[in-house]
Amino acid sequence: MNIREIRAKNILSKSQIYDYALNPYVGCQHACVYCYAKFMKRFTGHKEPWGKFVDVKINAQELLECEVKKKKVGRVWISGVCDPYQPLERKYMITRRCLGLLAEADWPFTIQTKSPLVLRDLELIKRSKDAEVCFTITTTDERIRKIFEPGAPPSAKRTEALARLRSEGIRTLAMIAPILLGAEGLIDGLQGKVDQIIVDRLNYHYADWAYRKYGLEWAMEDGFFRNKADELKAAFEEEGIPCKIVF
Repeated sequence: MNIREIRAKNILSKSQIYDYALNPYVGCQHACVYCYAKFMKRFTGHKEPWGKFVDVKINAQELLECEVKKKKVGRVWISGVCDPYQPLERKYMITRRCLGLLAEADWPFTIQTKSPLVLRDLELIKRSKDAEVCFTITTTDERIRKIFEPGAPPSAKRTEALARLRSEGIRTLAMIAPILLGAEGLIDGLQGKVDQIIVDRLNYHYADWAYRKYGLEWAMEDGFFRNKADELKAAFEEEGIPCKIVF
């Protein structure tokens, strides 16, 4: 793993999903083979494979202190092109420091992660008047998870974290994206743990090699994604959980 400490020029960027995106790191140790953020390598100059490098924005806190004073208040997506709670966050605590600033300034934020490390900052999140946590969870099949998300925590740990967050009064979401084999297990696994579910398909070709290697080509076809999405939506909504398909 190639880890560099860098000084960024800004920390809040415009987002097509929320008002702003905040990425404490460039790169991600979770090394998910389907990750759309691999496109970042075109701009960062990294030659290492995705999942083998992380740049740490060591000045993120001081940048955010300035930017929340100058910019119009808006919802901040704490994610985008990295997981803000990847393992390095245990050491650097950059996400934690940024959360504290946002909560203090009364800025709303949405955390997206795959890591139960977010529970470390539970009390900080609870200080916010408008915070939500979204876990990306794609399957309950650990064999499949290890193929496509080799560095990420087990899915069961993620659902447990969602349950804890919701029990503390925090709005929780689950993003099943991309839909992988074993996603149907989440119908039972997420009951009572989330306020909303978002479902998306595989939208990029980064993971094609993994599907071919394991003979799963049929699980990356349009019909598979559409049928599975419809199945998930119907099942979740039958349980009273709003479910949105975004493809």
